[in-house]
Amino acid sequence: MTGPADRRWAWTEVDLEAVAHNVVTLKALTRPGTLFMAVVKADGYGHGASEVAQAALAAGADRLGVATVDEGIRLRRAGITAPVHLLSEPPVSSVGSLVRYGLRPSLYSAEFAGALSHAGVAAGSAVPFHLKVNTGMNRIGVDWTDAAAFAETLRDLPGIALEGVFTHFATADVPGDWDFERQVERFATAVAGMRERGIDPGIVHAANSPATILHPATHLDMVRCGIALYGLHPCEATRGVIDLHPAMAVKARVSQVRRVPMGEGVSYGLTWRAASPTTVATLPLGYADGVRRGLSGVMRVLLGGVECRQVGRVCMDQLMVEVPRGLDVSEGDEAVLVGVQGDRTLTIDEQAECLGTINYELVCGYGARLSRAHLPAKVL
Repeated sequence: MTGPADRRWAWTEVDLEAVAHNVVTLKALTRPGTLFMAVVKADGYGHGASEVAQAALAAGADRLGVATVDEGIRLRRAGITAPVHLLSEPPVSSVGSLVRYGLRPSLYSAEFAGALSHAGVAAGSAVPFHLKVNTGMNRIGVDWTDAAAFAETLRDLPGIALEGVFTHFATADVPGDWDFERQVERFATAVAGMRERGIDPGIVHAANSPATILHPATHLDMVRCGIALYGLHPCEATRGVIDLHPAMAVKARVSQVRRVPMGEGVSYGLTWRAASPTTVATLPLGYADGVRRGLSGVMRVLLGGVECRQVGRVCMDQLMVEVPRGLDVSEGDEAVLVGVQGDRTLTIDEQAECLGTINYELVCGYGARLSRAHLPAKVL
């Protein structure tokens, strides 16, 4: 019986023990009783949502966060029974599905509230929801100045129940940022306004990964960790503050080795030419797998524990690597684009820096087409 690695020599490895370590380490920053939401949207940031969710829950996570109804349904179909939150308000047309699968939606519009109320009444139970408050990111949510009054209009709607209130920080990763402090104050004002009207806000939450690590005063009743769950730092300020273990490695096997004569070019446009007779190894993955074309000629690949230069343009399904003199490389040898080989390590952050982007974007991209091998976590 064959598996994905037999059909194609390119894959990611996801260390679920690293995920478990990160959950335990992040939870240790919070007070006892603080709930922990593991954010597994975008297929677990490219790591595999159901596998990461199960590892995170076993390590002590209480709830899960996703972006879409379909992401929530996939978790339910994988046998996961923990509370699953939709971190934004889904379309009105989705209320039947989210009620059927027991998902907890975000809510910030009267239209959605009415539809959810109708669906809850039809189902014969009150659907728990979380009110999303816009405190300055200006992306989604009811404005903080209107939050208390809006919550009051929802109080008597049948079929729904306010379980929590939350906001999202735009600049928690910027130490000493004035806008962050202003968001904290606005959120506190909105929550206080609800309480003054006799409304119990339930689970009050605001802290994302950087706030969880850098701003303990924002932990409140629950923290929501995304990128840090996967062992990646949300910003430079968190390095040295917490020990996170990266969970993803990106690997391939050499599909062909050839000798390129002096002056001959490699890949589309022949943008790189051999200055002398050079050995070039081809790896069977490219930008359709998340290896961004902007990394052409600047990224490094580990072969035999040696850092090798990628040469020529990254193609949709292939990329080429210059083999240094003295290094013996054969078809089938393992190459590492992200991860550890020997005593060398290549990181997602190094690739992100080359591209002028963030690690979040790259790990999501590597989840697009590559097969995935999950290394199990220890039984806790």
